[in-house]
Amino acid sequence: MAEGALRIALVGAESTGKTTLAAALATRLEQDSGLRVAWVPEWLRLWCDENGRTPRQDEQQAILQMQHAHIAAAAASHDIVVCDTTALMTAVYSRIVFGDRSLDGQAAALHREMDLTLLTALDLPWVADGAQRDGPQVREPVDSALRDLLAAHRLPWSVVAGSGLARLEQAVAAVAPCLRRRSLHCTARLPGG
Repeated sequence: MAEGALRIALVGAESTGKTTLAAALATRLEQDSGLRVAWVPEWLRLWCDENGRTPRQDEQQAILQMQHAHIAAAAASHDIVVCDTTALMTAVYSRIVFGDRSLDGQAAALHREMDLTLLTALDLPWVADGAQRDGPQVREPVDSALRDLLAAHRLPWSVVAGSGLARLEQAVAAVAPCLRRRSLHCTARLPGG
């Protein structure tokens, strides 16, 4: 692709289906378009699994950078990259957990490389997931901080709601205009393709 990989960011509070949606969206886009599609998992999840704990404040910067590095690496060899979170989420959690806004500017600058941002709605039930999740009481503050950061840096987003196939179809419909704008050949199964 002449313009580089189409980068689709999924952001949202914990237990809002980002990982499930990112994997399903990547699979669907690859099937429907025939393009090379990568799914970049959340580095924080991998980091927590590897270290057996959540990160300290002084480790947030490296996590932010590593998430972006994985996205950039995938974009170098794929047509579409579906990102299960971006550096923006690291900045949001730094705000919520540590009261630290020092990562906001860098995270927003890195997030500008995304072509589309899908914000997952708070309409799914909260599900425990080891030490990485804080509880349902954190979802609204995280959602609010995320929307604040997106708005403050003029980063556009679309909300994706519903469950299962309905949520996936909303995401596919949101991606379709980006694919058309890039003049990519899409099969008829993509809306407007």
